[in-house]
Amino acid sequence: MSHITTHVLDISSGRPAANVPVILEARSPNGHWTEAARGATDNDGRLRDWTAAKAAPAGIYRLTFDTRAYFADRKIATLYPQVIIVFEVRDSQEHYHIPLLLGPFGYSTYRGS
Repeated sequence: MSHITTHVLDISSGRPAANVPVILEARSPNGHWTEAARGATDNDGRLRDWTAAKAAPAGIYRLTFDTRAYFADRKIATLYPQVIIVFEVRDSQEHYHIPLLLGPFGYSTYRGS
C-alpha cells in the first residue's frame, strides 16, 4: 500500500504554512469521491498525522487545501479559496509526497520525495 504525505510552504512569507486544513479523497471506479483522511498542517507545514490510515492502494486521489482559512487567519486576501490537486497512485509500493508551494495569488505543486 502506498503512503501519501503533503507539505505546504507559504512562498509569500518564506515560511512553512501551519494550520492549513487538508482533505484527502479517493475516486471510486464510478467517479465518486470518498473521504479517506483529513487533518491540518503542523508548525513545519507538514501533515504527518492523518485522521485515517495513510496507506493507499493504486488509484486516483485528490487533496483539497482550505487556503481561504489559512490566509483569513493572517488577514491576507487570496484569489484561491481552495487548492485542489488530483493525482494518481500507480505503484502502491511507492511513497507519494505532494507538496504545495502557496501564495495569496498563485500556487505550484510537484511530486516530492
